[in-house]
Formats: sequence, C-alpha cells, structure tokens
Amino acid sequence: MSTEWVHFAAERSALVGLWAILMGVLVVGMLGGAFWLGNRIRNREPRRPRPEEQPHLPDGGPVREEQVNLVPDEITQSRLRLTPYQVHGNMGSRPSPAKRRPRWSRGSSGGFGSGGLGAH
Repeated sequence: MSTEWVHFAAERSALVGLWAILMGVLVVGMLGGAFWLGNRIRNREPRRPRPEEQPHLPDGGPVREEQVNLVPDEITQSRLRLTPYQVHGNMGSRPSPAKRRPRWSRGSSGGFGSGGLGAH
C-alpha cells in the first residue's frame, strides 16, 4: 500500500466530518428560522380574550335540552307529480300530540345496511 492512498483516505474522512458539521449547522439554522417565523405569525394574530371577556352561564343556570316530537304536514293530493321545489312552499312540521317517541321495530337498528337481519 502506498502512502498516497493513506493521505487520500485521511483527507476523505476529514471531508466527511466537515460535511456532517455543515449539515448540522444548516439544520439548526432552519429550525431557528422556523421558530422566528412562527413568532412573527403569532404576533400578528389577535390577542387572547381576558377572563372577564369569556362567556358566562345565564342567570337561570345551564340551558337544558328540549325534545319535541314533530309530525310532518300532509302533502295535498294532486294529479300531477310534484317536484321538491313545489312541495316546500308552505309545507312544514308541527308538534306531535303524542309524548312517546317513535321507535324502530324490535330487533332492528333502523339503519339500512347495518348488517342486521332487519325486521321480519
């Protein structure tokens, strides 16, 4: 083995070490730039609300859920076929006099394609 090969190998390992250091400095510089840019963007955002500006509960306490059973209004019979834009004019729904909620058939989830056998 000649001495030239040994010098070349030593120079090559020094270049590899220098390359690793340069890449490390580049990564640290990019992370620092991202942190600086993130701070600039955050400083342009509106400030966070103070505690006294936060929403408060109403005087009567928390609002409760209200359940109402609705019954659809009947569609008037017509000789012509009605399209959806003709139906919605004065059609709507009204509260149901029944207090029990309608349920699906026993043993059925009520969903199409739910994997069950369905109502038989």
